[in-house]
Amino acid sequence: MRRHPLLWKLALLQVSFCLLLTWLIWTWGLTVERSTYFLAQADQDYLARYARQAELAWEQGGAMGVETWRKQVQMTEDTWAAVVGPYLQSLGTTPLTAEEAGHLTFMRKLNWPMSRRLQGELPYVSIAFPRHPEHGRLVMQLPERLLPTGLTPWTHLVTHGVAPALLALLMGLALYRHLVAPLNRLRDRADALRANDLDSPGLPLQDRRDELGELAQAFDHMANRLRQSLEQQRLLLRTLSHELRTPLARLRIAHDSNLPAAQLRARMDYETSHMQKLLEDTLDLAWMDTEQPVLATEPVLMTSLWEALCQDICFESGWSLARLPCTLGQDCVVQVHLDSVAQALENLLRNAIRHSPPDGTVCLEGWREGAHWHLCVRDQGPGVPEAALERIFQPYQRLSASGAGFGLGLAIARRAVQLQGGRLWACNAHPGLHLHLTLPASANGLES
Repeated sequence: MRRHPLLWKLALLQVSFCLLLTWLIWTWGLTVERSTYFLAQADQDYLARYARQAELAWEQGGAMGVETWRKQVQMTEDTWAAVVGPYLQSLGTTPLTAEEAGHLTFMRKLNWPMSRRLQGELPYVSIAFPRHPEHGRLVMQLPERLLPTGLTPWTHLVTHGVAPALLALLMGLALYRHLVAPLNRLRDRADALRANDLDSPGLPLQDRRDELGELAQAFDHMANRLRQSLEQQRLLLRTLSHELRTPLARLRIAHDSNLPAAQLRARMDYETSHMQKLLEDTLDLAWMDTEQPVLATEPVLMTSLWEALCQDICFESGWSLARLPCTLGQDCVVQVHLDSVAQALENLLRNAIRHSPPDGTVCLEGWREGAHWHLCVRDQGPGVPEAALERIFQPYQRLSASGAGFGLGLAIARRAVQLQGGRLWACNAHPGLHLHLTLPASANGLES
């Protein structure tokens, strides 16, 4: 079942945006709205000084002093003011009317929000005496000039319009950076592939653990496959044109010469066999590279396969079976496609014999490694340079111009082993070259 990490990332981003937007509107916006209804600290200090003056007038002049001070404040601030005692009675000489006593019902403290009442009336502020608050308080209607502005249309536009819009813009930028920008890179890479630009650098998205990372990996894999196919086609045409030109030239020379019929026939058989072998090996390699076939497997006893291959090769090369030992036991059973592994092992064996000294030996040995058998074909030849250990498995690679064959044997062997789910590599020994291969072990062994 496929995971969908990109879906969860986008869902988390959307949920975070909705929660942040809700907080922005209902918390920050409400806080800003309420803060516009509070008195500034300077205004609170300004009104508090009136309370100190009222307390001082009460202590020094009594009711007359309070009355004189009250009338002065009303004239200065053009508002209503009263100094009341602990039971809301007037401390001045003029008693409170019923209407004025009603104002005391809706008094507010300095640190409370200020706004007009429903009838548009300014709020009434209650300020206790600073030194002896139990003796009385100043009550006055807030002067018009000190009334907070409240939530203006511009403030409302910022808190409920501009700020959410900026947050939505940030979310859009995050989506673009996380989703649209990678898609643009994928589009550019697709355009490059369409323009036959197969050498453009890989996408910087393969480390992402989501659908876009998988898509980038698929793009790079496709580009690599196309590049390999194109390189193989170019190499195939270049090699075939070179390898076929020489035997065709020899056939032309033989045809135009006065060779006896028997020699001419022998030369034609040799050259046609040479070209047929080249074409067959090339087609086999191209088939395995392009088709990537899924081959039917069966349990194969490696000792029996080695013995069968050695019988044929000894007949052709003149080697004795004693020079081709095998240290594997009857428990070495692999689950492979018989013909493919036989061809691969035969190519390894022929390569080892070709590079062995006249009295050398070629040995097959192996051991079990988990679910695979690790096999090793050892010869006593000169080996290969360390820098060429990987190059010998590339098609049409020969380490010397005088080397026999077409440079396809090891390439075909590696492809065949890889189709079985195994590996093939080489390393130098002293003396000789060791060709290592791993093949999947048979789970049940041979059927009796």
